[in-house]
Amino acid sequence: MPRFLTRTRTGLLASAVAAALAVTAAGPATTATAGTRPDVRVVAHLDITTGQRPENITLEPGGSAVVTFAYSRQIARISPDGTVRVLATLPEPPAGSTTPALTSPFLGGIVRAHDGTLYFLYATGSSDLTGLWRLRPGGTPQRIAALPADGLPNGLALDRHEHRLYVADSVLGTVWRVPVTGGTPTRWAAAPELAAAGFLGANGLKVHHGAVWVSNLDRGTVLRFPVTRQGKAGRVETRATGLAGIDDFAFTGHGDTLLAAINADNEIALVQPGGRHRVVLTGADGLENPTSLAVRGTTAYIASGAYFTDDDPNLLAAPVAPRR
Repeated sequence: MPRFLTRTRTGLLASAVAAALAVTAAGPATTATAGTRPDVRVVAHLDITTGQRPENITLEPGGSAVVTFAYSRQIARISPDGTVRVLATLPEPPAGSTTPALTSPFLGGIVRAHDGTLYFLYATGSSDLTGLWRLRPGGTPQRIAALPADGLPNGLALDRHEHRLYVADSVLGTVWRVPVTGGTPTRWAAAPELAAAGFLGANGLKVHHGAVWVSNLDRGTVLRFPVTRQGKAGRVETRATGLAGIDDFAFTGHGDTLLAAINADNEIALVQPGGRHRVVLTGADGLENPTSLAVRGTTAYIASGAYFTDDDPNLLAAPVAPRR
């Protein structure tokens, strides 16, 4: 979820979004223990002065994480020792372009294919840049599918078996589907449950157990869309409620238990298959407005954008079921 939001009794509303920050690469960061919890550690403290606010995360086999920096137009790799290396910088949008809901250019979801290809989403308010992008190892960024310039492509998931990508649009309340080879997107789902209720709707997105799962930030819900035999979206199911401000989420294993990033409240919630949930991490553990999560084995990697705290964007490592 982007920065500069205001918490009210009726939900999350947008205020102004500042101009994109200037960007430079950062050097190694010191790994440290977060707060007083020995089971939570900081993989990297990121450089807020150069716009290193991570929005989304994907993991690499060697132990590194690749993140999108929301407003600096950059893709970066964070190594296990905390070193940050910028892999690519996206083109600056044309003068006068305004990204829907956010004003500034926005880099959202990112996923990694087995061959190391990265797919990610870029929203600028301009038709020449907004869409799904690809970065092959050693290559340069290339847009492979245009998405509506009046939308905000945000969450992204890869169906490795069907070779398709799913995109959650937070402004248009739509899930798009695109072949990994690129091309014209298909409007796969547009149920009312995906719509915004004041600011942003459909946000995080995952493909899991024959279904597409989507979070709705404004409504505080987690939704499940079964994929039918024909590849279409089945009837939407609401799997969790009461998660106001939910951004991204990640499943903890083979079941339907998931961890949810509650951005404005500075929390990680553990959500059971029946929808019951409890807070398992807070700002006391080092969270700085968590935006996204990824799980490897028994460890969850949590990216914090510091959109509200405006202090210490970081990457944390914690057990998938932290003690609380």
